[in-house]
Amino acid sequence: MYWLYLLYYLLLMLIALAGLAISAVGLPGLWLMVAASVGFSLATGGTVLGWQAVVVVAALALGSEIAEFLAGAAGSKNAGGTWRGVVGAVVGGVAGGIIGVPVPVVGPVLGAILGAAIGAGLLELSNGQTSVQQAGSVAVGAAKGRFWGTISKLAFGSVMFVVLAIYAFPLPSDLPESEEPAAPDVPAPAAVESDSAR
Repeated sequence: MYWLYLLYYLLLMLIALAGLAISAVGLPGLWLMVAASVGFSLATGGTVLGWQAVVVVAALALGSEIAEFLAGAAGSKNAGGTWRGVVGAVVGGVAGGIIGVPVPVVGPVLGAILGAAIGAGLLELSNGQTSVQQAGSVAVGAAKGRFWGTISKLAFGSVMFVVLAIYAFPLPSDLPESEEPAAPDVPAPAAVESDSAR
């Protein structure tokens, strides 16, 4: 039974690693990590990863979303953007992350930053009252915001990964009592009569 717990742990770590990777492109990878931790806890009957640890992982994922949103909104707002710029930065960031830039490893991250800039700039221009120079400033602000939002999200995700790696690792003592190997039944030695009793 212990090998099965180890297999569940390996699967959890692989999903968590994939979740961390796809979160960099604006996809809900950290929530995939939360779902995997819930599945792992249920599969092991809560004996390895308790609900407290799952709540901590979910709280970290929620914190990452708030931090990313605030960073992106602040980047656009600080550059003088309106709600259009914020929406454009979010949509453009996700689209850019999926499309990516043809650069190994960091291509999706660069695509998300570039997409946020293009989306924010174009939507700011769409109202017909923003100058090209103003839209350019908003685009640069959105790109900076997206960059720091991505960094903060990856930081939160890394902490989640470490929490799962430590607290989800199964120990033999985590097995339910019914699954622990029973002590062998050793028969008691037969009583031997002493010579004096004869």
